[in-house]
Amino acid sequence: MASVTIQDVARRAGVSAATVSNYFNWPDRLSDRMRLQVQRAVDELGFVPNMPARQLRRSRSNTIGLSVINASNPFFADIVVAVEKAAAARGLSVMVGSTHESPHQQDAYLRMFEQFRFDGIILSPFDAGVQHAQQIASRGTPVVLVDHRDETQTLSSASTDHVLGGQFAARHLLEVGCRRLVFASGPPGVRQVEERLRGAQQVVDATDGVTLTVLDGPDLDIDVGRATGRRIAAMSASNRPDGVFAGNDMAAIGIMQGLIGAGLTVPGDVAVLGYDDIAFAETTSVPLSSVRQVSRDIGAAAAELLLGELDVPGRPREQLVFQPQLMARASTARTG
Repeated sequence: MASVTIQDVARRAGVSAATVSNYFNWPDRLSDRMRLQVQRAVDELGFVPNMPARQLRRSRSNTIGLSVINASNPFFADIVVAVEKAAAARGLSVMVGSTHESPHQQDAYLRMFEQFRFDGIILSPFDAGVQHAQQIASRGTPVVLVDHRDETQTLSSASTDHVLGGQFAARHLLEVGCRRLVFASGPPGVRQVEERLRGAQQVVDATDGVTLTVLDGPDLDIDVGRATGRRIAAMSASNRPDGVFAGNDMAAIGIMQGLIGAGLTVPGDVAVLGYDDIAFAETTSVPLSSVRQVSRDIGAAAAELLLGELDVPGRPREQLVFQPQLMARASTARTG
């Protein structure tokens, strides 16, 4: 069956093809009666406009590309929701992709967003390398970083002070009496996590009689967290850490499950602290202490930065940095 064309719609509506084109591209140019007339023909014929062709004519796609590390992580899910709300208020759609700490996947999304002529891109990079994003911006597609700063200030960004967050975490564990700390890290190269570790290490280095060991993992999710918890539980009591700072809440929840499943208590044997303060951190069997990031605010700020660049191309770049907050709960409630 032959595809329905714009000329078919024009004949059914009794108008010119230019009027149908205006209906899709510049509807404000048509009267209410004319718009209704064309809409009726579109519905009757089941016409679907050719979006790539419309984009070429208008030089706008009305779409934003959003690349995050893992959209299933509640922290990034909150960012997605915030960006979608801000974009929808401006009549824009959002296409979301998850890189899962893969540089190849990240580059693939960036290439796709640019090749499809998306109006702009919001990127949460997992590493320090943002050269590809900078190159795209230099070719005319605005790019804003979220949960990450561009040290060259070539790109605007909205992020959290992760070094400060790491300091909050380590200081809290020391305040409740922990002296043998472990930082449960994910795969190497995730700059946000590396900054959290750097902050924690600064506090430990300034305190006598405290150690900090790093346990790497292939990911920062619940399954890897459980394995890390079991690994810690298998250590001898004299070598076992008494405080764990996890790279994010998902890993921290898994660690608690692994420890408790192995017969240890949280926080009696091991205090556990996460990062992000996702929505259900305080609803776990042992409410999780965490360093809070204001994820919705960060996502909304990144979206507004991008929308501002769409409105005023070439506007000065901005680096918005949000402050973290320590949320102390039962998982670290030791006597100190």
